Amino acid sequence: MMATTRADERQGSVSQLSIPTIDLKGIHSNSVLRTEIVEQIRDACEKWGFFQVQNGIPAEILDRMLHGIREFHEQDSDLKKELCSKDAGNKEQYMSNNRFFKSSQGNSRDTFVCYMAPDPTKPADELPSVCRDIVNEYSKLVMDLGFTLFELLSEALGLNSNQLKDAYMDCAEGLSIMGHYYPPCPETKLTMGTNKHTDGSFITVLLQDQVGGLQVLYENQWIDVPPTHGALVVNVGDLLQASSLLQLYI
Repeated sequence: MMATTRADERQGSVSQLSIPTIDLKGIHSNSVLRTEIVEQIRDACEKWGFFQVQNGIPAEILDRMLHGIREFHEQDSDLKKELCSKDAGNKEQYMSNNRFFKSSQGNSRDTFVCYMAPDPTKPADELPSVCRDIVNEYSKLVMDLGFTLFELLSEALGLNSNQLKDAYMDCAEGLSIMGHYYPPCPETKLTMGTNKHTDGSFITVLLQDQVGGLQVLYENQWIDVPPTHGALVVNVGDLLQASSLLQLYI
């Protein structure tokens, strides 16, 4: 479970604990190192359900991605409202503070959503020009990272490296990007960035800007996850947990 809070609304977090950080450098070239990384991932998944990865995607790409999403959100409202839609079938949407209409506790955020795989948005026709190039470049790299994580998670379960990817190919090949933006809010006591929740996906990869605010629930305590430059936070989603248990019993 995780949440995104404002700096003055942290949920009694415990600062001395931190989620594991795993360096993926050399993962494809050093078999001894790969075995060590698989062990680290197994331990992180069993104890936390979260971990950070470094050297999964170049830091320069991550910086450009954050900048591109920020540029999209900070452009004129008239340029964004064309993407506003309540149709979940749209391949891209722009939603502004949408949770105020769905929850007793409002989430003060704006969100740009685009579905990149397996049926991608046509970049030349549909993606906003301000972030088009970097969204496409980032998407390809995060898909590669996702396949690598599927392999490592399979090995952590004692399975063939392709087991999870082959068994759940439809999920493994899916990718949606949600670019959240948290504008200034005059009623900080009445709202959060994102309320507590679990993710129903297989794997969620989170890219934080340097403001931070992400927290994860660990042994009934909310733990801050400070942003680390060049790192991505990996959340083992509900579907992956369920499928992993199924694999263990087959």
